[in-house]
Amino acid sequence: MDLSVWIALVALFIAGGLTPGPAVMLVMSTSLRYRAPTALLPALGVAAANLLWISLAAGGIAAFAAQFPILLNGLKIAGICFIAWLAWSLAMADPSSPHASAKDAPPRGKLFARGVGLQLLNPNALVFFGLLLPSYFDMTHPVVPQALIMMVTITVCEMTGLTLYAWLADGMNHHFESPAFTRWFNRGAALAMLASALFASISTFTPHT
Repeated sequence: MDLSVWIALVALFIAGGLTPGPAVMLVMSTSLRYRAPTALLPALGVAAANLLWISLAAGGIAAFAAQFPILLNGLKIAGICFIAWLAWSLAMADPSSPHASAKDAPPRGKLFARGVGLQLLNPNALVFFGLLLPSYFDMTHPVVPQALIMMVTITVCEMTGLTLYAWLADGMNHHFESPAFTRWFNRGAALAMLASALFASISTFTPHT
């Protein structure tokens, strides 16, 4: 992979990783409730899902999406429904007990699976990996080495960003002694999660012709 292409890729995913979206909101809400180390489980799930997205990008998902726009739009709708459910759960969470300990958290596998499910159905991820990432492949060179470089690069960028958000949220825990503050923060985070997914879906909607 050309160095300039790699630098552009890093810039793209650092910007994406630092932009509050569904994945960031999931990690932050988990950290606020169960502390930062526990929040790394859904973060790892997000990173694992990214590996599948990169594999699909290497396999030509952009061309497939252009050929079957109805399927692409259907995936976006499914993603919005899933994220809407997560946002509703966050908005309706009991604000009187935000400081549950890690031992009270759901099973590790469930937290990891929640991160995987979120990212696989995340319209933001569909836009990044399905529509943007394929343009970073140079088809005059072997695809597999490029995909491996992308997997390592994107995983490091994603986990760095999500880890920073997890510890940032952990450091904000003292603000959540107020149930009113917690309630409004949860609602704001839920709204940001849903708005981000809706924006990514609507802005890249493909009309059926």
